Amino acid sequence: MAGKEFTVDLNKPLVFQVGHLGEAYQEWVHTPIVTNESPRFFKSDFMEILTRTVWWVVPLIWVPVAMWFISISYTMGHTLPQVVLMSVVGSFIWTFLEYCFHRFLFHIETKSYWANTFHYLIHGCHHKHPMDGLRLVIPPAEAAILAIMFWNLYGILFTVSTRPALFGGGLIGYVIYDMIHYYVHHGQPTKQSIKKLKSFWNPSKDQSGQEEWIDDDDEADKHSMIAPCDGLVNV
Repeated sequence: MAGKEFTVDLNKPLVFQVGHLGEAYQEWVHTPIVTNESPRFFKSDFMEILTRTVWWVVPLIWVPVAMWFISISYTMGHTLPQVVLMSVVGSFIWTFLEYCFHRFLFHIETKSYWANTFHYLIHGCHHKHPMDGLRLVIPPAEAAILAIMFWNLYGILFTVSTRPALFGGGLIGYVIYDMIHYYVHHGQPTKQSIKKLKSFWNPSKDQSGQEEWIDDDDEADKHSMIAPCDGLVNV
């Protein structure tokens, strides 16, 4: 009952407030605030910086890292076609992993304090503030933690020489995914088909000329397996 009575103060750091919503969190987080403003998450300036990322930082950091990993498999004796194939396979492994996260973790229903807080931090904030351009791509610090986890997992699943190219291909797949995700929200598409895709997940003008937000997460999930080739949209 207390959770339903709690009101989030949008003028204060949000992350440690949302947990108090309890069961009311689900309705709150799926009622988007459509504005380009970037809300404050933490009182700490250091923590706040870690949550904000401009889009071009993602390829700037991760493309060189991915190419370095891919080159390791080549120097270990694999031919160029083999390395290319492993990289492509790695990108599809990333697609499958992202789909699993998106389907079974990002959209779970939470109601406890820490579960609400965790969900808001990793994905719920994107539902609440879908046009926040500084929180559309994954921050480097968070991505690095995930990368280390998957690198160690790959060490168990794959051989020493195939592991780097598969991992590097996964990083390339991730970069493509995050760039398409950002473009869908903030790009300037010219082709009609891309415009339709953008209007499906983004603010659009209805027939009366009023701005509305189309928040159809279940439909987005149905299409998420098309990335990285066609564009995975993480809404």
